[in-house]
Amino acid sequence: MSATVGEIKTALATALGTITGLRAYDRQPDNLNAPFAFPSLDSIEYHGAMSNGLVTQTYRISVIVGRAAERSAEDRLDAYLSYDQGGVRYAIEADPTLGGYARTSIVESAGSIQTIDGNDTTYLMIEFRVIVYA
Repeated sequence: MSATVGEIKTALATALGTITGLRAYDRQPDNLNAPFAFPSLDSIEYHGAMSNGLVTQTYRISVIVGRAAERSAEDRLDAYLSYDQGGVRYAIEADPTLGGYARTSIVESAGSIQTIDGNDTTYLMIEFRVIVYA
């Protein structure tokens, strides 16, 4: 039996929580307190192999790094893009099974650097695309 979307989102948040100083949630939080990250489901492909043998789930990890006007937000963005410890790819791919909830997972890409408004502040954010084979 494949893991549920909720289990995968929690596992992704757990992996992201290993990044020092990054708050990680299994869903978008009500209050913005940067830096923080959360996963969102983009799609599920159910028939990747015969008899439902492979279910592929695609997630978007949104990482809000800090106020867009702060130089430290750009520095955090660079750190989260790194494959070294402290980077999103490193954190997720350190255990590609996500604690046993997936067959494997990969951080496929990062991009869509943009700003988001909240709490009367403009924040800098980036999105990572994660593929989970359940």
